[in-house]
Amino acid sequence: MASLPSDYEERVYAGVLGKIIGVYLGRPFEGWTNERIEERLGEVDYYVHDKLDKRLIVTDDDISGTFTFIRALEDYDCDPELHPRQIGQSWLNYLIENRTILWWGGLGNSTEHTAFMRLTSGVEAPASGSIEMNGKVVAEQIGAQIFIDGWAMVAPGDPERAADFARRAASVSHDGEAIYGAQVLAAMEAAAFVESETDKLIDIGIAQIPTDSVLYWMIGDIRDWHARNGDDWRATFAEIKANYGYDKYGGNCHMVPNHGLIVHALLHGNDDFQRALMIVNTSGWDTDCNSGNLGCLLGIQHGLAGIDAGPDWRGPFADICYMPSADSGGGVTDAVTQATRIASLGRRLGGSEFQPPKDGARYHFAYPGSVQGFTGHRCVVNNRESPSGDRCLAIHFDALPPGTTARATTGTFIDSLETARHFEGRGYGLMTSPTLSPGQTATANVQLAQAADDAVEASICIRVFDADDKLMTLRNPATTVDPGAPAELTWTIPELGGYPIAAVGIELVSAASSGTLYLDRLHWTGAPNVTLSKIPGNMWHRAWVNGVDQYAPFYPESFRLVHNRGTGLLLHGARDWQDYRVAADITPHLVRRAGIAVRVQGMRRYYAVVLNAEGAVQIVRELDGTTVLAEASFDVEFYRTYQLEIAVNGTTLTASVDGDAVLEAEDDALATGGIALVVDEGRTATQSVSITP
Repeated sequence: MASLPSDYEERVYAGVLGKIIGVYLGRPFEGWTNERIEERLGEVDYYVHDKLDKRLIVTDDDISGTFTFIRALEDYDCDPELHPRQIGQSWLNYLIENRTILWWGGLGNSTEHTAFMRLTSGVEAPASGSIEMNGKVVAEQIGAQIFIDGWAMVAPGDPERAADFARRAASVSHDGEAIYGAQVLAAMEAAAFVESETDKLIDIGIAQIPTDSVLYWMIGDIRDWHARNGDDWRATFAEIKANYGYDKYGGNCHMVPNHGLIVHALLHGNDDFQRALMIVNTSGWDTDCNSGNLGCLLGIQHGLAGIDAGPDWRGPFADICYMPSADSGGGVTDAVTQATRIASLGRRLGGSEFQPPKDGARYHFAYPGSVQGFTGHRCVVNNRESPSGDRCLAIHFDALPPGTTARATTGTFIDSLETARHFEGRGYGLMTSPTLSPGQTATANVQLAQAADDAVEASICIRVFDADDKLMTLRNPATTVDPGAPAELTWTIPELGGYPIAAVGIELVSAASSGTLYLDRLHWTGAPNVTLSKIPGNMWHRAWVNGVDQYAPFYPESFRLVHNRGTGLLLHGARDWQDYRVAADITPHLVRRAGIAVRVQGMRRYYAVVLNAEGAVQIVRELDGTTVLAEASFDVEFYRTYQLEIAVNGTTLTASVDGDAVLEAEDDALATGGIALVVDEGRTATQSVSITP
């Protein structure tokens, strides 16, 4: 790690930004031909979502898969010898069939869906993605490449390790030329941390794959065409289309043509972020995938300066990205959060200590230009250096007339019912839980600019849904912040009647003159203290991530769960929850097992207390299989309601039924996570769930 640039973390952030920018740029016209793009849009040199009446910030498999599947490294203790089988387990843990991350196009049509079905049927990776099992056409589609950037960014300056990780990760779902494409790209991205010359990066990339592969020869051809055609990228594109176009390969989005467009745009882009993305998007085919990969590579290669050299790519989305998965609290996130997580893995793999910015604060604004989703109401926000010299969020405000306030907030959950319904109709729903809950204590460190003429009154504020699915603003009592003097604001979030928190931030409730308030960091700690049940409105039930076959709010019970095969979960909460107690009424109907889970980190990583219809109450650990940690005989009656409770404190788990302590176990495998209601092959119902410290 000593040879790495001092701005490693910042370059990871630039790579993450480049990925998100590329996806948002190419997504609105994904799958279009070059002819259609040029006729309708011309050269695509900036976002065009508004021209096509589409949203800029979208749920997308390229973003969700890239930043979710890298969690396999976290989940398996950053093992440098991580096996494809373990990465396959992460697929099973974070994917919910037909609902999260992938294009669920069906067996033999969607390569990733095909691989997922192999995994769920018991076929382990890498066989799950092999040509032998799935055929050459299916196995060589583009998906091996689109999810690969994270594996490169955790191996900075080590293209061989990056290519090896890429091979292992890609083999879960792909084979053949698809894996070679992933290896080339991962090697180039890893090398880009220490090498900026494009031709050298391509040399490093192709050194990782067989010289008799189609990709190796195609890349050589593209380099020759580029040398001959100079700045005429359309001439090179015509050669790619004629010799390696879609008509030469089967399937929907084959690796070979699309990989060719990335190399083509990289060469013709002349180290210009905007030009390179224009070329790869205007060329067509799988635009969001190609643009996302290329954007990540260019972000790493040229850093934030390269992204910021052209138009304002970053302002329109303010770092925000969506990552719906079975990691229930991770659906609404930002580029800084993902970059910090990836950089910590890279440091750990490289044997170098990772120092999280500002003591691990959730919102730290440490990277130039980062705003982590914050937007202003009656104020303007941007990233600046504070008087202390640290980067933070600058909140610029004018004098506030009596009765008015200004606020700067960022999302902790879905921002509206309209947003939730929009994504449900387009293949990738935005399922997520709030990251902030009642009972937790939020802390904000602020400082008013010395140049301000007067003190201000400031509070931590939250935006909460009401019974009509509208947002209302709540805040704690205001604190006086004097010019030049740092201040700390704290608030333990009160009970909200079960309504989810959509946003958090700072509200100015009194300002006699204009000025700038610097938000250095915002964080929260502690366990929730909340009761969840059916209440008026729609957003309360959208705060749960649906991992069962049937769950709908129109049943008489708050939560009726039906699952036909295997184990289903209805998930809630955030991954940073640690020690807490959960209580819920459970009414098993025709069901094999029913119960409540804690420290839930997905569909296959949790502890649970379950009533087993075979005549037992159990504490189980789900982690690469089911382990019974404690068990007692118990006569389970269908249609009877039981009061179940499970508490986790350090390594100790205790469970009770109807107020009687029945089981205790010790285990240290899972330290944090949210909660879930558990149903195993059948139906169960719950009216109320309480989470307490």
